Amino acid sequence: MNNEQKIHNSITAFQDEAKLASGLPWDIALVVRDAIAADTDDSTFLCFDDHSGAFVDLDLSGTDADITSRVKPEKRQAAPEAKAKPGRPKLGVVSKEVTLLPRHWDWLGQQSGGASATLRKLVEAARKTNTGTQRARQAKAATDNFMRAMLGEQPDYEDAARALYRGEEARFCTLIKNWPGDLRDHALLLAGPAFQDNQPREEP
Repeated sequence: MNNEQKIHNSITAFQDEAKLASGLPWDIALVVRDAIAADTDDSTFLCFDDHSGAFVDLDLSGTDADITSRVKPEKRQAAPEAKAKPGRPKLGVVSKEVTLLPRHWDWLGQQSGGASATLRKLVEAARKTNTGTQRARQAKAATDNFMRAMLGEQPDYEDAARALYRGEEARFCTLIKNWPGDLRDHALLLAGPAFQDNQPREEP
């Protein structure tokens, strides 16, 4: 596995077109290693990150401990807590400069609670609003990554990719219904959040 490759919480392994296993990367690495050792059909084994849909290149050489140590994140010691200083607590507030137009400052000045409190409320509201959109965008990208790698030669692939980015769930499901079962089901799993936001994303 490339040391610079970032793996999230889980990966899924495939043996040709069949799903082999899903789970924590260090567990799946051992499953794949054992499956390769037992394989008599010259199968192809591929792993994909369940967050990004990207191919994961695992180094399966060495002992169980060798394989696990390469994939499993190192435990970090918690930093010692700083001693509390006398005076008012900081409450995690960070002071930075904000540049606004005069009309923006005028509007902020008219809000109850002051400019800082109003800005914090606006930021929190924007974060909540954008969460669904960001999840949908991430799901579309992950599904696209996986589909290009494993399903790019399937019939209606290009139309399915367009339906994915347009948020056309019913059409997407119809176009991929005859694809290999395990690969199709994994694409549907990755695509789930993509259809919770109705705003289509520009196709790449």
